[in-house]
Amino acid sequence: MARLPRILAVAFLALTGLASADHVILTGGPSLRRWENYRVPDDQHDRWWANFVRASTLRMAEIRTAYGKDAPLVWMVYQDGYQTRGREDGKPYTTWISQLAAERKATLIWVNSGGDVIRAINNRPSGSIQSFDYFGHSNRYCFMLDYGNEIMAASTAWLHENDLGRIRSSAFARNAYCKSWGCHTAESMSAKWRGATGTALEGARGKTLYTMVGHGQLPIADGGWSR
Repeated sequence: MARLPRILAVAFLALTGLASADHVILTGGPSLRRWENYRVPDDQHDRWWANFVRASTLRMAEIRTAYGKDAPLVWMVYQDGYQTRGREDGKPYTTWISQLAAERKATLIWVNSGGDVIRAINNRPSGSIQSFDYFGHSNRYCFMLDYGNEIMAASTAWLHENDLGRIRSSAFARNAYCKSWGCHTAESMSAKWRGATGTALEGARGKTLYTMVGHGQLPIADGGWSR
């Protein structure tokens, strides 16, 4: 009989872990049209303000299909980028994002720097992050939360691979699925991510294309995906 309480305790802990499982989505900000209009059309970014937002909500739908309709979503969004693009376009983008989060019962966390992202991840319960997705601009070394917003063709807010060691690796579940939907991540940052967090980070070789996001399709990588 002494074994029964122990079995029940183990079962309770397992169920608690499932109940606290998080699916984290980090969404970077768009460029400003005032800068992008100086580029030739083929090189312009973010004609549509919501490329990264729409891709994030498509991924939320996938997660709910795979993990259940009540799978907990934690949505981290780069606030400054949507505030400035909203002022440029005369639209309440941050209000719309808040509404999208509420409709999906997602926990919305506004971030404005790489440090904010690290703190938000580190504040999740141990072993709770079951999946992590990043939608936004990036290069092989960092997630560029801002690109072409404050300064043309430059980033002022990022999560760099050299800062990944500040992430509390125990926040991630043992078999967490992590993916960057930004450009070039697999060319360097994926390896640094694994070293820092103990989880693989699937990323793109080459550019990622968001051209079909508005038609309900997630981005594709022109050089393929790898870890």
